[in-house]
Formats: sequence, structure tokens, C-alpha cells
Amino acid sequence: MKELKDTQNERDTRQVSIDRVGVKGLKYPIVVRDKEHRRQSTVATISLAVDLPEEFKGTHMSRFVEVLQDHKRHLDVHSAVQLPGKLLERLQAKRAHVEIEFPFFRSKAAPVTGMEGMMDYGVSFVIDERLGEPVDFLLTVTVPVTTLCPCSKAMSERGAHNQRGIVTYSVRFTSGPVWIEDLIDLIEACASCPVYSLLKRPDEKWVTDKAYDNPVFVEDLVRNIAIRTESYNAFSWYRVEAENFESIHNHQAYAVIERTLGDQKKD
Repeated sequence: MKELKDTQNERDTRQVSIDRVGVKGLKYPIVVRDKEHRRQSTVATISLAVDLPEEFKGTHMSRFVEVLQDHKRHLDVHSAVQLPGKLLERLQAKRAHVEIEFPFFRSKAAPVTGMEGMMDYGVSFVIDERLGEPVDFLLTVTVPVTTLCPCSKAMSERGAHNQRGIVTYSVRFTSGPVWIEDLIDLIEACASCPVYSLLKRPDEKWVTDKAYDNPVFVEDLVRNIAIRTESYNAFSWYRVEAENFESIHNHQAYAVIERTLGDQKKD
């Protein structure tokens, strides 16, 4: 068989290195454990990348998929953490970057009737590794919440406007990982009220009253989460972002706090 030309290995003379090159949008099964030690099977969307020195024209795209396909049936957290190291070896790179996003499902009981409904939350792992350095693991959860406006409540005689918000919460651990459910619970406890998938009339009254009794600005929401985060010893870094989809404005309200724990707060 005639040998096929390998263009990727040709030398590039433009003297421009590339920070990340690879593949995005790969779908692959992943199994995660929930707090009750059950296996939850879901589908991840995966991005894999490495750096490319200036002298190389291209990378070998097929090798990214080969690394993923080494896991014949599915990924889990342990095999996911190993992916950057395998990319470094297979592609002879100095830096590797992996992003894994998936829906995490949780059965949630309505507050009064106790009827169960399935909620989905966004979860992502971002895993980076430099040659000869420890793996950096970043866990992010995205959680919907209800917020009720304190200003509207203070001014109005017959109610207050509320809205659904989205909290995006990212953490790095000091030692072992924490449960995804614990991060969800922490966020929901800081909002005016959690969001549910199934509510009957008694439940709807409860969540309406709950939100009215616990008004929070978007600023309150991120501050509440920051205070709870810093009360634990489990985290070395966090970032909390809240976005409220305003019910009476044609825009979103937004706030973010990012801290490396132990550092002085920065403006």
C-alpha cells in the first residue's frame, strides 16, 4: 500500500504557537455517583485539547477520539481525571485541557404534598494538566432558583415581583471531592425559594409564601453563597455567578464573586 502523506507533521514557519487545539462536541456515556451511592448514567458533551508548538503545522485529531475510546463502555470521575495525562502522552504535548458537561438528575419532593418530580441540573468538570504538574480539577453546577425583589416588596401593598434565576457555582477542592447534591442544597438555601418540577396547589401556595418571606436581590444571593462557601474547609477557590431573568424589566440582573480562599478580597 502506498504510504499516505502526513500533512500534520510538516513544519510550520509562521512562528505562532497555539494554546489549545483539539475537538469539541463529542457525546459519550458517563456514570456518576449520587449521594445515596447509586450509579447515575447520563450523556456527556466533551471537549479535548492540547497545546501545539509553533513548529508543528497541525495536531492529530483522531488521537483525541482514540484516547476517549480507550474507555470502552463509559467514563466516570476517576477515568475523566486521567484523560489529560493520556492526551499529554498520546499527542506529546505539554498542556492538556478537558471539559465534560452533562445533566445531573435528582428526584425532588414537593414541599407540602411530597409528590416527587425529576429535576435536572447542569454539571461540568474542567480538568487541566501541565506536564510534570498536578491535575487541576474544577467542578461547576448550574442551579435554577426563585428570587423575590426586596425593593418591590418594600414599596408594594399587594405583593412583590419575583423571577427565576440561574446560579452558576464553580469550586476547587482542598482535598477530596464533595457531593453534587450538597452544592445544589447550598445554593437553594441562599435563594428566596428553590425551584420544583411538580407542584400541586398547596405546594404552589407554600413556594409563593416562602419567596415572599425571603426576599433577596441578586447581590444578596451571591453574598449568601459566598458566606456559606467560606464557612467550610472543603474549598480552595470558588466563583459564584447569579443571573436573574427579570419579570418586569427587559434585561437580566447579574452579580459575581470570585475568591481564592485565604487571599485578601480584591476589588
